[in-house]
Amino acid sequence: MNRRTFIKTAGAATVLASTSLPALAGVAKPEPSARKLPCWRGFNLLEKFSKWDDQNPPFREDDFSTMAEWGFDFARLPMSYLFWTDPQDWMKLREPDLEHIDQAIEFGRKHGVHVNLNFHRAPGYCVNPPKEPKDLWTDPDALEVCAFHWEQFAKRYKGISNARLSFDLLNEPPDIKEEPYARVVKRLVEGIRKQDPNRLVIADGLRWGREPVPGLVDLGIAQSTRGYEPVQISHYKANWMGGSDKWPEPTWPLQDARAEGATREKLREQRILPWKKLEEKGVGIHVGEWGAYNKTPHAVVLAWMRDCLALWKEAGWGWALWNLRGSFGVMDSERADVSYETWRGHKLDREMLKILQAG
Repeated sequence: MNRRTFIKTAGAATVLASTSLPALAGVAKPEPSARKLPCWRGFNLLEKFSKWDDQNPPFREDDFSTMAEWGFDFARLPMSYLFWTDPQDWMKLREPDLEHIDQAIEFGRKHGVHVNLNFHRAPGYCVNPPKEPKDLWTDPDALEVCAFHWEQFAKRYKGISNARLSFDLLNEPPDIKEEPYARVVKRLVEGIRKQDPNRLVIADGLRWGREPVPGLVDLGIAQSTRGYEPVQISHYKANWMGGSDKWPEPTWPLQDARAEGATREKLREQRILPWKKLEEKGVGIHVGEWGAYNKTPHAVVLAWMRDCLALWKEAGWGWALWNLRGSFGVMDSERADVSYETWRGHKLDREMLKILQAG
C-alpha cells in the first residue's frame, strides 16, 4: 500500500471506525480515552523490535488475522527508530520503511485489531544494549530529535480514530527520578499534540514500566504497566538476565518469601493496588507487556498466568503478551515440556492459548 492509498483508506475508515471493527467476542468496546482504556487483549509483534543488520521485515497480516480469529483485539508494536531513520542523519525519515508501519495499521483496520505504536529504541534511549550515542534524559539534542520523530508520526496518522491507533511513547524508562522523565514525556506529548491534539497517548511506568508516575497525571495521558513479577518465574534461565541460570526451579506460588509478588495476594498488593490509586486520578491503565520465558516449567507458567489474568480482569485492565510467536509466546516458543499442536505451519501451545482466551 502506497502513502496516498493509505491516507485515503484511513480517512474513509475513520468515519466508520466505531461500527466497522469486528466486535471482540460480540462485545462492543467504548471509545478509548486517556481516562479509561478498553480491556484490549493481545500480543506484542516484533518485526521492528531490534535492528542488528540490514534486514527490515514488514509486519505480517497473518498475525493480525490470527489474533482476530482467536478473539484478540490489540497489537503492540515495539519498534526501533533505526528501522526508518537514515543512518547518516537521525532527522531524516525514510518513506519506504515508514510504509511498513502504514501497512500494519491497515492490517489492524482490516481485522479489527487496535494498533499501539511504541518506540522501543527511541533517539537517546533503549532499555537494551547497545547504549544510544546521546542520552534522552540529559541531552537536549536527543530530546528534540525524539520529539521530532513522534511529531512526524502524529502528522502522518492524524485523523485515524483512537479506536484503531494509539502511541506508547518510550519503552520501559529506567530507574530514574520522576522529574526528568516527566520533562521528557511532556516534550514528546507537546510534539504529538502540535500535529494531532486528539491522539491517544500512553506512557510506560518508571523502573522499567513497573511503577506508576503521578507526575504525568496533568498531561491527560494513559499509562502502561508490566506483568513480569516475580522475575524468578518470568525470566528463569533467561540468558540476558545475569544469574538467572542459578535460580532454583520456580513453582507457583513461588517458594521464596524474599521474592516480590511471590503469591497472588502479594501481586495484588504490590503490582495492582498502586496502579489502582493512579487510576482513581483519572488515568487509564493497560499491561503493555507480560509473559514467561520458555525455560520456566510449563505447568508453573500456566498456573501463574491464570492468577495474573484473574487479577487484571478484576482490575478491569487489558494486556499484551510478549509475544505472539517466539520464546514467550503461544506459537513457536520452543518449550521442551509442551505437546505442541501443528497449526498453519506453526507449533501452537493450545493450553496457553485457552487460558489467554478465557482471561
